[in-house]
Amino acid sequence: MRSEKEMYQLLLDIANADERILAVYMNGSRTNVNAPKDIFQDYDVVYVVRETRSFIEDRNWICNFGTILYMQYPDESPDEPSDQENIYGWLMQFDDGNRIDLHVESVTHAKEHIQDDKLCRILLDKEHLLPEIPEATDEDYHVKRPSEAQFQACTNEFWWCSNNLAKGLWREEMPYVQDMANFVVRKQLEKMLSWKVGIKTDFQVSVGKSAKYLYKWLDTEEYQSYLDTYFGGNTEEAWSAVLRMCDLFECASKYVARELGYSYNVEEGKAARGFLEHVRKLPKNAGRGLSDLLLME
Repeated sequence: MRSEKEMYQLLLDIANADERILAVYMNGSRTNVNAPKDIFQDYDVVYVVRETRSFIEDRNWICNFGTILYMQYPDESPDEPSDQENIYGWLMQFDDGNRIDLHVESVTHAKEHIQDDKLCRILLDKEHLLPEIPEATDEDYHVKRPSEAQFQACTNEFWWCSNNLAKGLWREEMPYVQDMANFVVRKQLEKMLSWKVGIKTDFQVSVGKSAKYLYKWLDTEEYQSYLDTYFGGNTEEAWSAVLRMCDLFECASKYVARELGYSYNVEEGKAARGFLEHVRKLPKNAGRGLSDLLLME
């Protein structure tokens, strides 16, 4: 596998040898001093160019970066907006394990957008076209202190959407349950745990994409409880994981509310949790209305 030093040199050599390329900058995890370093970090690179069209029309030039195993052209997707005159990208996985997410960008577009992401570092500027930018920082990704309205919206969304988990699990519609759990309900749990981390760190850290760095700040037991909220295709396993999710969310919500001086709706959580537990015991041949069955308990 080519080393980081070799890759940086290659990126600069290609840029220096091509008069169409005027500047080079990077962003992403390799410019973030707080991101763990490993062999799978991408090289998120932008070549600032006189025009993009010649790079797009003759794609053989990207072979200069190495032997490509497979790749993606995100700006060719029929379902996504594209501005190829100003920015175009190639996502390349190489046979030695390195990956480059490369874009060519017009000068005008670069000047307007280079500071959109503070995790940016200029590697080369042949004609001093780019503005001076501060040292790369991940501060834009730090956990933000929630307002009370944001806190209340998060708790309500979590408990309300647990209703969908209940009916999906009772129906044994596992694809629906997985989507609802991971793309809706879990996102509220991630948010609440992230706020807890923010409080512990004075809102000076990032928990990463999909809250992947929670393990750095949650204690071992709590982080394991979070991992235990993931489940496979077994319905009973899923029920247990969903109820663990509720326990963890309630505990984190009470902590955040207490530390920030917000109110937590105990009755809402209690009602939603009770509904989940009721539906779990509901027989598959239940024919009466839910209200009747709830009153019988």
